[in-house]
Amino acid sequence: MKIEIVPYAGWEKNLRFSNEKAELIVSLDIGPRILSYRTPEGENILKNFPEQLGQAGEDEWMIRGGHRLWTAPEDEKTSYHWDNEPVQHEELEDGSVVVRSWQREPWQIRKDLQIRLAEDSSRVDVWHTLTNEGGEPLELAPWALTVLNPEGLAIIPQPPLGEHPRDLLPNRSLVLWPYTDLSDPRLDFGQRFITLRQTPEGRPLKLGAAHPEGWAAYLWRESLFIKTFAFEPGVVYPDGGCNFETFTNEHMLELESLGALTVLGPGESTSHLESWFLFPLKEEAEITSEAALAEWITPYLNQVL
Repeated sequence: MKIEIVPYAGWEKNLRFSNEKAELIVSLDIGPRILSYRTPEGENILKNFPEQLGQAGEDEWMIRGGHRLWTAPEDEKTSYHWDNEPVQHEELEDGSVVVRSWQREPWQIRKDLQIRLAEDSSRVDVWHTLTNEGGEPLELAPWALTVLNPEGLAIIPQPPLGEHPRDLLPNRSLVLWPYTDLSDPRLDFGQRFITLRQTPEGRPLKLGAAHPEGWAAYLWRESLFIKTFAFEPGVVYPDGGCNFETFTNEHMLELESLGALTVLGPGESTSHLESWFLFPLKEEAEITSEAALAEWITPYLNQVL
């Protein structure tokens, strides 16, 4: 695995992680942001907004694309950190790199992305750490948001179907936002999966869940992206108990995971881990049924779970 500083998309300083299976680009001129994730012969799975690339110092928040670290629950003042200034970075002995920035208003929060690309696979481990550097306690959760290219398919597993009267207690939850229309044709609720297709004409839609299955995927052209994340029973998650959320509009689709809602005293930190995997496909997958989807994706899941 190799790490070097390269230009990318108009920014001069970016970390390039690479091995024979994957390449990762992380900006040092703004962020922390992961801007690109691809296999050596493949396309970047992450959505970039071309008109916002190569810039810095704006007086408003810019989505830019890629992967970012926010604070939950969502709030216009606290979540929308502009992240448009140069970041610090530090290479660690285990081969990972910490990319660090500071949110100064309205809270004093240090944001760290610790990133490690495996030596011989596409696996990327991303630790999302928030540290309260102010003088008062803060209640928040780390929120990991991955912006993905349009016209793909999000794949969200459901817990196994139970039986009545044996199974008397609920085993899943679904959290909906005011603008989410459950009759939207992009959504499909199956016995084993919820799928959400991104389309350029689609209106905004968001849903979340307490998600014990611990993974979600995105099928785009000839690539399959899978991210894994933890669910801890008994802890409090934001947004009505969500450790997973997905959002889409006409431009992109996001796969998001969240850590536990935590009260941080001055100097205290909280961290949330995601692991990423990217598989090149020999040809674009054609999913004709839920059974076909399960059969097709299982060999890939066996490599990551």
